[in-house]
Amino acid sequence: MAALTKEQRDDLFANAPVPKALATLAIPTIVSQLINLIYSMADTFFIGRTGNPYMIAAISLSFTLFMFNIPMSGLFGIGGGSYIARLIGLKQYERVKHSSAFCFYGALALVLVYSTSIAIFMKPLLTLLGASKDTIGFATQYVWVVVVIGNIPTVLSATLSHLLRNVGYSKQASMGLSGGGILNIILDPLFMFVILPDGYQVMGAALATTLSNTAAMIYFIIVFEKTKKETGLSVKLKDARIDRDDAAQIFKVGLPSALTTLLMDFANMFLNSSMASHGDLQLAALGIDLKIERLSNAVCLGIAQGMLPLVAFNYSTKNYARMREIQRDARIAGIVVALVSITLYQLLAGTFVHIFISSKGDPDAVATTIAFGILFLRIRCLAAPFTMLNFVSSNGFQATGDGRMSLIQVFFRQVVLYFPLLYGLNALFGPVGLVAAYPVAEVLSSIISTILLERKMKRVKQEFIAEGVRV
Repeated sequence: MAALTKEQRDDLFANAPVPKALATLAIPTIVSQLINLIYSMADTFFIGRTGNPYMIAAISLSFTLFMFNIPMSGLFGIGGGSYIARLIGLKQYERVKHSSAFCFYGALALVLVYSTSIAIFMKPLLTLLGASKDTIGFATQYVWVVVVIGNIPTVLSATLSHLLRNVGYSKQASMGLSGGGILNIILDPLFMFVILPDGYQVMGAALATTLSNTAAMIYFIIVFEKTKKETGLSVKLKDARIDRDDAAQIFKVGLPSALTTLLMDFANMFLNSSMASHGDLQLAALGIDLKIERLSNAVCLGIAQGMLPLVAFNYSTKNYARMREIQRDARIAGIVVALVSITLYQLLAGTFVHIFISSKGDPDAVATTIAFGILFLRIRCLAAPFTMLNFVSSNGFQATGDGRMSLIQVFFRQVVLYFPLLYGLNALFGPVGLVAAYPVAEVLSSIISTILLERKMKRVKQEFIAEGVRV
């Protein structure tokens, strides 16, 4: 397994031209994001072949609970990864070992608590999310397999990939996530249309997802063991003990990251339940669009996540000019991607939506779902460039270990802006208002987050100058 030496990694982080360094870390991350996006879409795609909008709606409801794995893996993966990147800049490899093991077992304990809670309160939760008599049976199948049983490998594989990427092993992180995604795409039709009987397509999709994530988790554990001398990472229980200062540094970044995605999950729960009140077909259309729009977001997030370890390393080595250049190049690349995606979504909205639902079902239901899907997609895609600006700001704060600024950004983006907009625009404009709340909130929050990041960078510059560093 080809891997960077410590010297090669440090040279990449500290000296390589910024576009090269950013591409080296971001491209594998983008590839894995896209492949995992495709495999998350695969469930919706193959279930759409049944022409049953109620199965699609059930997947949309269930996916909200499944998406809670992102804040759990972010708590320890992003929090730990950011801190580990800074420790590498300081050459504190023993602390890297203990911090990584702590993150692995911390994520394991957290996901066990979450999955157990879902098993106990599943029916009331699904009802709260908007499950109807036509969708709750399908949703229950999916949640039992993917969330209750399968969330352990899902969260652990995501956590381990974050840690690998932040020590410069972006290709290995990409291979694990991509391999799991490809396996899922292969297993989906096998379980849905060959092994299980008709009517159990949702169960088949759930089994495929869980098995593929388990394979990815096993791969990452093997990679950790084979590369431990170069990375310093560990998944051994005996290495999981860390002091309070190290734990505080992990949680200072991890908690705001987890809170960001947690609030987004609650917002999606409110969005889904509110849309369900307008009808199952509107909910199915929204579920399709949430999958489609993740294409541009996945690329932009991959760029921002590739930026994070580079900024963190250069922050610890006090290379201010390189930090700023990395942030600037990441911002430009992401906005270009976002603008291209808006153009494609506006021109080809119908083509994208048709991919995810077959015309062989009830003609009236299918036509209504497609019409709503096209309208919703053309509205929500307008958020893309502003979402990228938010990604750069949040990852910039995480890279410098600034939990306070991350929390402020989260508060404004979700609590002050998005939740009230969802409620207010739904009351005024119904389904269209619900989908319009997202781009409006992203525009306003991107202005605030960019201002906050620029102020943060000015303070960092002043700190470096006060320490006698030439900037």
